[in-house]
Amino acid sequence: MEKRAFDFLNIYELPKKPRKKGIIEIRGPYYSSITYDYLKGLLHDWSDYFDGYKFAGGSERFLSRKTVKDILDACHDHDVYVSTGGFVERIIVQGPKAVDQYIKECKSLGFDVVEVSSGFVDISLKDKVEIVKQVQKMGMKAKPEVSFMYDAGGGTHRVGYEGEMKMRRIDDVISELSAHIKAGVDVIMIESEGLTEDLPPNKWRLDLIKKITNEFGFDKFMFEASDPPVFKWYLKKFGRDVNLFIDYSQLVEFNAWRAGLWGDEDIWKGKKFSYKPSK
Repeated sequence: MEKRAFDFLNIYELPKKPRKKGIIEIRGPYYSSITYDYLKGLLHDWSDYFDGYKFAGGSERFLSRKTVKDILDACHDHDVYVSTGGFVERIIVQGPKAVDQYIKECKSLGFDVVEVSSGFVDISLKDKVEIVKQVQKMGMKAKPEVSFMYDAGGGTHRVGYEGEMKMRRIDDVISELSAHIKAGVDVIMIESEGLTEDLPPNKWRLDLIKKITNEFGFDKFMFEASDPPVFKWYLKKFGRDVNLFIDYSQLVEFNAWRAGLWGDEDIWKGKKFSYKPSK
């Protein structure tokens, strides 16, 4: 690691990668394009401050195999793992054979993590666990994505959810989480729809977050926290060891808060300040 600028300033220094906690995954191309050249610059400047890179919305399908492999290689060169995103719920539309082809292609391209999501499709828990096991059998990590809301995900923003919110029973969510943990997954992605996304802070479902973390702790989860008010809440609630999925555009602000480099008034609160030039 090269000497940092202004390294006399005391901030929280992250442990070296690979990290076991405080894992940060950033969103790749979806809401905006991230070109290969942009990614190389992002990795060069900021890869010490995030752990994973996730394709979103099946965006890898638009790219050549060579480009996808180049992206994966660039990430791996900077100790950044690469996730497929929740592509499998689009793949399964073509049937079980397509899912097997998909898992094999993920392996051949060099993906590290295959996300298993079902925001839009009614996949039974048994089948989701079978997909998880198949991914693990192929030597990759499976990351189930669990949502508290039906028919959500993929950028389907529903501000306020007025008249549209279809929430799952908490017992069903806990059963799904238990099944995935029993299957040996390292981390489960917790979808933000129904919890914080498109909701004002006074309507965040903090009670549901409390229920699952009381049941399992927070280290088994990666919480989607794409908006600064959300990731700031998670940092204050669980501390720097919380695993979060954020948008790449929020990476610097997030790390400023995580490191105590910048943030709210707590940094300056109660301090007395004076200055005399050094002799």
